Amino acid sequence: MGWYVIVTDTTRRVIHERLQAERGGELRCAGFRVAVAYPAPYAVAMSSLGYQWVYRLLQHPLGVAPERVFLPDGGDRPGAQVQPAVSYEGLRPLAEFPLIAFSIAYELELASLIKMLEVACIPPRWSERDDRWPLVIAGGPLTFSNPQLLAPFVDAVVVGEAEGILEEVVTVVRAATSREQALRDLAQIPHVFVPVHHGAMLPESAVCAADRLPAVSVIRTEHAELRDMLLIEAERGCARDCAYCVMRRCPGRSMRVVPRQVVLERVPVGEPRVGLVGAAVTDHPEITALVRDLAQRGSAIGLSSLRPDRLDEDLVVALRTGGYRTLTTALDGASERLRARLGRRCHEQHFVRVAELARQHRMARLKLYLMLGVPDETSQDIDECVRFVSELSRILPVALSVAPFCAKRGTPLDGSAYAGVRTITGRIRQLHRGLRGRADVRAASVRWGWVEHVLSQGGVGEAVAVAEAEAAGGSFNDYRTAFERLGWTPQG
Repeated sequence: MGWYVIVTDTTRRVIHERLQAERGGELRCAGFRVAVAYPAPYAVAMSSLGYQWVYRLLQHPLGVAPERVFLPDGGDRPGAQVQPAVSYEGLRPLAEFPLIAFSIAYELELASLIKMLEVACIPPRWSERDDRWPLVIAGGPLTFSNPQLLAPFVDAVVVGEAEGILEEVVTVVRAATSREQALRDLAQIPHVFVPVHHGAMLPESAVCAADRLPAVSVIRTEHAELRDMLLIEAERGCARDCAYCVMRRCPGRSMRVVPRQVVLERVPVGEPRVGLVGAAVTDHPEITALVRDLAQRGSAIGLSSLRPDRLDEDLVVALRTGGYRTLTTALDGASERLRARLGRRCHEQHFVRVAELARQHRMARLKLYLMLGVPDETSQDIDECVRFVSELSRILPVALSVAPFCAKRGTPLDGSAYAGVRTITGRIRQLHRGLRGRADVRAASVRWGWVEHVLSQGGVGEAVAVAEAEAAGGSFNDYRTAFERLGWTPQG
């Protein structure tokens, strides 16, 4: 089937400028073509190590010709009109590829996946596609928590960590003579969920062997959110028991540490910016020495997570040498009581010590992440948060980044209710009043937090409701109407 998409001069210019600014990567002009798609704009996608690693795995050892496709800029805004996307490597529309591989990080990206298919004139429901259409598979962090959300729209889901599985998936698709054969053979691969064959029965998440790590980004660019940064795993998984976290310690998926020397060997000497990635990267037993080694090479360092109970003076000094000006860590619960309920090992004295070390080593501020609407939370917990953050602000300027709590599937807090739009909004106002002039408080959307919660707890019905809401215009009111028909309410 031939497809024709008008590529505007503006699109050509933007793609050309971005390709010219990239460092690393390679262009394969021949072979089995795979669209490596991300339902978010270029800047977000190119800051995702998982997305870049899939791009790399398709090239080596498979030798296929992957072409990157992104949601057009601005397309992630609620209700935004989206133009058909074309690949960066070949300016090809999605419908021209035999296989589309989506990487999807979290629930709210489902709407963009649907829109990308629709504007490409590809029926978004797999039940409406036949041999004329590409096979659509998906993987990524969302598959650890709720792959059923993808069930109405994709032909297959790689559940869990893709190393070793992606190669077999592509081999099966290349060899199949029909869609029916491809889906039948994909359904035989462990950890691959094929809705037409498996129904509601989900496989276990795949776990990558430690000897296949680390994942390393292929391309660095100034146009990514993490500008010109080489991303590399220092570890994968987590040994902690935080009750809200999908990546928490669980049987069969332990924390896998990448030896310090392996990381150093994979990072070119002189690399200007290096991001060490992992769910619990500061729990790496050699994290201080690793940061120090990279900083002494002249690299600016970024870490994906900083645990306050691991931030001793040696690590703070190493981070400062590596260019840190702001220490960022998670307060999570608003009070000591809630942090204990969430399984956090961090106490007030840890945060006080972090603030003191940051001031001592001339850092500009402390940034804290906070969840509101945690089960059993009361206004007294918010008062405690105001009191404690005020104390920290007397040591160092504090920025407080607030997000609504959304219970995730497969965690101890699975099934917890959303605290409610009114309730969480009121607590944000309580924080603003109490911390006015003491800390900078910024909050994510409470209403869209409810949408994320519904999807994190929902299934096929809620996924279909996303398509209905987007067809109606994609506003919050459209989502509320679609979800209320299923019995959900945002108030509380």
